[in-house]
Amino acid sequence: MSQPQRLPDWFKKSRSKLDATRALSKRLEAEVPNSICQEARCPNRSECFAKGVLTFMILGTTCTRNCGFCSVAFGKPLPPDPNEVQKISRSVERLGLKFVVLTSPNRDDLPDEGSGHYATIVSTLKQQYPDIKVEVLIPDFKGKLEPLTTVVNSGPDVVNHNLETVPSLYTSVRKGSLYKRSLDVLKNIKAINPQKLTKTGLMVGLGETKDELRAVFADIKEAGVDILTLGQYLKPDKNNLDVERYYTPEEFKELKADAEAAGIRYVFSGPLVRSSYLADIVFEDLYALSI
Repeated sequence: MSQPQRLPDWFKKSRSKLDATRALSKRLEAEVPNSICQEARCPNRSECFAKGVLTFMILGTTCTRNCGFCSVAFGKPLPPDPNEVQKISRSVERLGLKFVVLTSPNRDDLPDEGSGHYATIVSTLKQQYPDIKVEVLIPDFKGKLEPLTTVVNSGPDVVNHNLETVPSLYTSVRKGSLYKRSLDVLKNIKAINPQKLTKTGLMVGLGETKDELRAVFADIKEAGVDILTLGQYLKPDKNNLDVERYYTPEEFKELKADAEAAGIRYVFSGPLVRSSYLADIVFEDLYALSI
């Protein structure tokens, strides 16, 4: 068994920032629907909450899969909340959001994998707030094409599905998921709508090699993915997988260069980068590159 790794200095936050996170978290829990920021214990919560930015977690807070890296509860989920779209709409208006990110746990228990719920929320937000941008961070829908088509055609500006890690680590890191299936999800988004912006994310520090990462970068390019996020895995709970090692900020710069050399259009890389972190800025930067 490997020894626990000490958290490097570049991850440590001041006591005042931790206190601010708790205060903001408490306020947001009382005022808005579920967020993955809370459920996954994201290290960027204080920064995002202070700006009134968060990623909505739809379809409940219980997942039908038990991934080794994730702190979202595993078990039997409740039925989808039919009032969730109204709750999110009110929160969008109250927080003055211009860029909305929606994600969910896996809902393998539902006939449509939860895709209809996604589509209802996306299309409603687009109708009510024509100027906002919407990004969806979706599960793999068990590789089914119909649910994916439902979500893509509902009008999100960005469709994100995370590969999370390299193929050799899937059995421990992403239980119930398959690397090729996730890669096919990303390919199929472009097959459904070649103009749709696609995005994926990888965590490092779980035991992968840099050669394995470079091979995944090539796969991501071949799948036509527009945006890649690269961040350090941080153990969210005592029951989750240990960190095998921490990458330095310099190594994240090297990985960014490797991914760009593979041909990926936009790479956002750094220790605290997460899939939805600064999603609005990433979208604006990529849009600027395209015009």
